[in-house]
Formats: sequence, C-alpha cells, structure tokens
Amino acid sequence: MSRLLRTGLNAGEAAPMAVVGGEGVYFHLSDGRKLIDGSNTGGGLGHRHPAMVEAIRRAADTPVVNEGWTWVGREQAADDLMATAFKGEDDWVGAVRFCISGSEANDMALSLCQALTQRSALATRERAYHGITGLSRSMTVQPQWHGGLAVHAGGSKLPAPMAPVRILPAPDGAIYGAPANTPPSEYLADATRLLSDTAATIIDYTQGGIYYDGAYQDEVARHARQAGSYWIADEVVTGAGRAGRWFAFQGAESRPDIVTLGKSLGGGAAAVAAVVVSKDIVERLKGTSWQNYGTLRGHPISMAAVSAYLKVVSDDKILEHVRKLEKLFTRRLLAIAQKHPSVQRVAGQGLHWTVELYGPDWRSWHADTTVVPIASRVAERALEAGAVIGTSGEQTSLFLAPPLVISEHEAERLLDALDHGLDIADEEHG
Repeated sequence: MSRLLRTGLNAGEAAPMAVVGGEGVYFHLSDGRKLIDGSNTGGGLGHRHPAMVEAIRRAADTPVVNEGWTWVGREQAADDLMATAFKGEDDWVGAVRFCISGSEANDMALSLCQALTQRSALATRERAYHGITGLSRSMTVQPQWHGGLAVHAGGSKLPAPMAPVRILPAPDGAIYGAPANTPPSEYLADATRLLSDTAATIIDYTQGGIYYDGAYQDEVARHARQAGSYWIADEVVTGAGRAGRWFAFQGAESRPDIVTLGKSLGGGAAAVAAVVVSKDIVERLKGTSWQNYGTLRGHPISMAAVSAYLKVVSDDKILEHVRKLEKLFTRRLLAIAQKHPSVQRVAGQGLHWTVELYGPDWRSWHADTTVVPIASRVAERALEAGAVIGTSGEQTSLFLAPPLVISEHEAERLLDALDHGLDIADEEHG
C-alpha cells in the first residue's frame, strides 16, 4: 500500500502509471514503455531540456534567499519577463511578484483586489477552474473540483466557500459541435449589474474546454470596468506560449489589470508562478505594504528556470512552432471528430485542445463514484498506441496539451493514439 495521498487526473481508483524517467516529449515507465506526454501543461519544454537542466544546476549552487531579501536572480527574472514576454505591452504593464503555484497566484491576485476595492464578491465564467487554494478554490466552478472530499459511495463533503461568487455565461468557441453563434453582447447584456458588487472578475482561456476569441474578452473587460471590478486574466495554462503567442489575452484589444502565470513559466524545471499587475495598480500600492508573504517564493532555482525558459522560447522561435502545429491539430481533430460518432465537441487553440464526448452533462459529475468514466477509459486505451492523454478528472472530456517542443511527427502519433482510444467510446455510444 502506498503511503502517498494522491489525486489523479484520470478518475477512478486505479493507481496511475508509474513514471521513472523522461526525455524530450516522452515519459519512461517502470514497465519499460516510452509514451508521448500528451497532457502536461506544466512541462512546456518537455523533460530534461538541456538549457533548463544547466540553469538548475547553476542555481543549485546559490544561497537560499527568501522573499523578504533582495536576490539578483529574482530582479533579473522580473526584467527578463517584462523585456521578453511583455515586450510591446509597456504602456500598461507595471510590475511582477513571483510565487509558487497558479492556485496561489490567483488567490494572491483575488485577495489583493478585495483589499483595493473593499468588496468581498468575486466573479468568473461558467465551467471555470482557477485552482484549489484559498480564494482560487471559490472561483473553481467545476463541480468535481471543490477542494473537499468526493465520497465514493456517493455524495461530497465540501469545505465552506470563502467568498460570494458571481458566474458569467461562457462562450462556446468550438471548431466542431458548436451551437449557433450568438454575439457576446447579447448573452453578457446583464453583466455590469451582475458584477456591480465584485472586487474582481477573473477569466481563463481553456478550462472546462471553453476557448474563445477576442470579442468575449473585450465584452467582459468592458462590463468589469463599468462595474469597478478589476479584471484578472488567468494565464496559468495559456501564458508563456501555449496559446501560440505569449498570452491568450493578446488575441483581443482589451488589456487586463492583473495577469496570473504558472505552469510552463518555469519550463517544467521548477515550480513557479507570478502575479503581474498594471501600472495603475502599482500607483495604488504606493504608500502601502502588501502583507502577503511566502518563504520560498522567488527561490533562486525558480528564478533561474524562468530566465532560462524565456530565453529558449525566444531563441528557438517556439511560438512560431506552436502556431504551425495549431493548424495540424485543427485539421486532424476535425477529421477524428467526423470519424467517431462518440465525439460531441472539439475546441482548442495553440497546443491545448479539448475533445468532449457524448454523455452526462458536466454539471452532474461530482467524481463521487468508483465507476471509471468513459473519458478515463479512452485515455487508458490510448496508452496502447503510445501516448498519455488527460481528462482533468472529468467524465466526458479529454484534453491534449503536449510539450511545446513536440515535433510534427510526434504530434501525429499523439493524435493517432487519440483516434485509437476513441474506438471504445464509439462502442459504448452505439
């Protein structure tokens, strides 16, 4: 019996595959297999990227400097982030504070907005996931991710909510299976009233398989500003290149008050996240002390990873590569959806894609059962064809998010594995 408490991204009680190593876009398993890593949002450069390994080795020879002390590497990482990822955004972007996880970054950003506005309520969009720590837990509105206990005999034991939550309608944005297009100005017509007492409105760009273009973002931003609600762009998944640009918000005209980052920011070599605030917020913070602290935030190893990752993405033209592969994924996923009657919907951007199957509505999935859902069984069958595909613990949704350095040939193999796995869903769909 394992002494480790765990949570798997494929629902059910079976232990996950045992990873003993990795190289590039491949996992090495204890049984000798090598599988394409097709669902690792935290490993933007894959496994053991030489530049990341070297940066970590050098940083391991530095002192342990907590967040309360100045560290030259932390100052350098902040400068590198602004000069590289936020190049061209100089007219509004202000400053950055580093932390450890995306959940923590969102909690920090939300609590800062509560302090600035002296409001308690917060807003997000339908089917959002923003983390399971602090206020980010309250903003996660997928029913299976509540931070409490899903009792396998049925039912859930939930922790108390930390803030009142307002939920905005979400767009669809699918390339396959989308309903008739409705302008966001129509379904967000009441948004200013809904946001009127909120401290912040936080939106992300992938969670629950919800992806969207600039029109939705601009409409949310307009209503948030009218309501006096700070707008936070949650770029924990999409930021730092996964969307095919440095940030998903750059696909629209509006610009956020705060950007939260995580996952790929450390190149998969270190746990690191960030809260980036506008110049206006920097001005509002003058004469104050932001009483929010973490001993290991901005750790020298994490900061070395940030600087190294930014350099690799820039020097190796990773964003161009992601945009090229986006076309491949669009073409192949459309063909796969048309081939498999079990596929209800396909949506995505850059190198993050969701394939949703026919089945129960996501609103009724609480993970409070030992029955292995269809998405997990598809993912298990895809292993036979040599690739790992994730489900985010959902019942009918699969997601593909390979390392940004995946080759075209490896991407084809990943999509072939999805194609193979979907056969089992077709059998059950009838």
